[in-house]
Amino acid sequence: MDRRSFIKKAGIGAGGVAAGSMLAAPAIAQGTKEMVIVSTWPRDFPGLGIPAQRLAARIAELTAGRLNVQYFAAGERVGAFDSFDEVASGNAQAYIGADYYWKGKHPGWAAFTAVPFGLTQAEMDAWIKYGGGQELWDELAGEFGLKNLAMGNTGVQMGGWFNKEIETADDLKGLKMRIPGQGGDVMAKLGASPVSLPGGQIYENLVSGAIDATEWVGPFNDYFMKFYEAAKYYYYPGMHEPGAMLALGMNKAFWDGLDKVDQQIIVAACAEENSNTIAETNANNGKYLNRLINEHGVELREFSDEIYDSFGEAAQEVLEEAMDHSALSKKIFESVINARQEIGSYMAISDIAYSNKRNRYLGIPK
Repeated sequence: MDRRSFIKKAGIGAGGVAAGSMLAAPAIAQGTKEMVIVSTWPRDFPGLGIPAQRLAARIAELTAGRLNVQYFAAGERVGAFDSFDEVASGNAQAYIGADYYWKGKHPGWAAFTAVPFGLTQAEMDAWIKYGGGQELWDELAGEFGLKNLAMGNTGVQMGGWFNKEIETADDLKGLKMRIPGQGGDVMAKLGASPVSLPGGQIYENLVSGAIDATEWVGPFNDYFMKFYEAAKYYYYPGMHEPGAMLALGMNKAFWDGLDKVDQQIIVAACAEENSNTIAETNANNGKYLNRLINEHGVELREFSDEIYDSFGEAAQEVLEEAMDHSALSKKIFESVINARQEIGSYMAISDIAYSNKRNRYLGIPK
């Protein structure tokens, strides 16, 4: 079985709901609007592609055919990284992806996926809904003719797969690593060579030696990518994506042309999938980490404090450079910093403190 077939079969069996080859186009009734959705991930892709398909199917279901939803995975209509322009131009009505892919268009986009040393999933959710994050997202997206909503989160990601042990920050120098977003900028400051690749191209580049390391998401997602065939060492915790938020980005003219009921249906469907995705991820990561270690001999490693301090210093430089870009970028990242301080300080004495003390008493290992 080739790898593409494996991923497709594995994805269907991994607890996700896989749409068929394409959402069936219902008979178009009078007043029906087209909603073509393009994705940055392959079809039936465990952990990311399947939630995108679930959301597309849910919007079609809840609008009872008023929106004629057609879903195209990466490469089926446009390439993964062409999704933004396809929607901003009006050639499609929506994309599903990670908005840090577009940081080359404006650094502020990174804040709405993940910032190194930034917000965890719970902190991100609070910031977007009640900390001014959605309003800033609307302001940035509006400059590109878009309207964006949160539709998923991966939680704290793993630090990545490496074909050698990383004992000091010097070991990162010269390393070719697939890592997009501001995390890639951090790695560059430490002497690595970051590469941005769509998910469907990572495995072949890792196996061929075109890259030496890669991050992806976490054990649930990474297991089906079979990275263990090319890299032995699996590092944690990732500093680059502490709570990576996924997005439904819609053409704003399309969004503004919807009636209020259908707008609220899309908002509700996104909120539902936002909850489902992190729940599915958390439910599966431990199980698949055990399989990686016990069945495939993967060696779990923790980044040292010295390496993490180096990450932190580089991340601060990256953040300051992003803030220097424009008034809007400064406003966005200042808001992230404020949320990190205010929300994070309470999380330190609530969720984090409780988990640490519970796990110590019960002997739950890292």
